[in-house]
Amino acid sequence: MGSEQQVANGTNSVLITGASSGIGRQLALDYAQEGWQVYACGQSSERLALLEAESNRITTLRFDVSDGEQVATALAELDPLPSVLILNAGTCEYINHGQIDVALFRRVFETNVFGLLNCIEAMQDRFNASTHLVLVGSTASYLPLPRAEAYGASKAALAYIAKTLDIDLAAKSVTVSLVSPGFVKTPLTDKNDFAMPMLVSPEYASEKIRRGIKAKKKEIHFPPKFSLFLKSLALLPLSWQLAAVKRLTGKTV
Repeated sequence: MGSEQQVANGTNSVLITGASSGIGRQLALDYAQEGWQVYACGQSSERLALLEAESNRITTLRFDVSDGEQVATALAELDPLPSVLILNAGTCEYINHGQIDVALFRRVFETNVFGLLNCIEAMQDRFNASTHLVLVGSTASYLPLPRAEAYGASKAALAYIAKTLDIDLAAKSVTVSLVSPGFVKTPLTDKNDFAMPMLVSPEYASEKIRRGIKAKKKEIHFPPKFSLFLKSLALLPLSWQLAAVKRLTGKTV
């Protein structure tokens, strides 16, 4: 089957949300370079136009993932559905001194959880045996981290959704992968005012994600030393986890 026919059938094509910057943008460029038809989704018309100008294999779709009607309208145009669906759009806000801000939580969850669910709902009736659903979470879901109550909880919810969808979509032979990156240098992490251990580039992240998707891995996590270290801490009793995190982050025990 030639590449043009593959694209016509939805294979060798990929949809990426949050594609106007960071990991999503790099994934779009790299997949296009490999000859894939890329549907790059985001909110910024200017950034999407710049991305589309990079390759004739990139088609952009502008919508806000937190707006269910926008999502449904934009994604209804995709026929057939791309075989790889990378739901990458996300945001991060921190709280201070343990002071809960409900409006902040809602903003984070609207994008990271409900935005992702809006995308799935808009496409799920077209899922089939060639569909590979990729949910981009975070290693922040492994452990309780200071100031990350909203962000970490949203990514923990996403991880749970990925695992349960893997079970429930098995009847349709849909492949589900969970991506859990560590710190990646993006416009989002550029706002962080704290040390980010083992920070990696978007190019590194894209390579790891694309390799994992090609191998149909259930979980893609990186950088390995960082993610495995956090996974090891997560195996400890909760009191030990908390003590370790406080020590590592400079919080008093």
